[in-house]
Amino acid sequence: MPTAAPLAAVYDLGPGTVQALPSNRMAPLPTLALGEVLAPSALDTLPIIYRLGYSDAQQLRPYAQARWSMPPAQLLRQRVRETLGQRRAVLNLADGVLAPPGTLTLRLELEEFSQLFDAPASSTGVLRLRATLTHPAHGGDALLAQRSFVLREPAASADAAGGVRALTAAVDSAVQQLDQWVQQTQAALPPPPPHLSPR
Repeated sequence: MPTAAPLAAVYDLGPGTVQALPSNRMAPLPTLALGEVLAPSALDTLPIIYRLGYSDAQQLRPYAQARWSMPPAQLLRQRVRETLGQRRAVLNLADGVLAPPGTLTLRLELEEFSQLFDAPASSTGVLRLRATLTHPAHGGDALLAQRSFVLREPAASADAAGGVRALTAAVDSAVQQLDQWVQQTQAALPPPPPHLSPR
């Protein structure tokens, strides 16, 4: 009697913040609109991807028995919204919610998301992310700032589980840096002109 194929292990980025948030729901930071996270189709797939840097770093190799619970771009967006939303209102562009005047829009491009093996028993989780902030102007979006984030976190084991933990650490570090960058960019903006009441 044939044996059933082993089930693939399914991973995400973990539960995130599990502590209760403060009861004061007033957001201390300005509202932010968040667009979809773009990613090349080769990286934005359910199988967890690794590269053999010591052999052929250009080849994307999927783990046969390990996959993400959803595409990496969606996992990243979920973590960004969760983290940035702790101290500000984060709106989904796709929802069509009317944002306050002057609300900045954050768009992200996931350029690398893989476990890179420097040697058979040594690997790191590699995340490369491009972030773009735009400001509403004349009925469109004007480029305000753009920055690339590159994170490498060591993997504790040379397998999919080690890669997932390393990539999760890279995502969390990138999101913290992203949060600081957004805050600094917003703080540097000139204050909006005072509202003039009609005579």
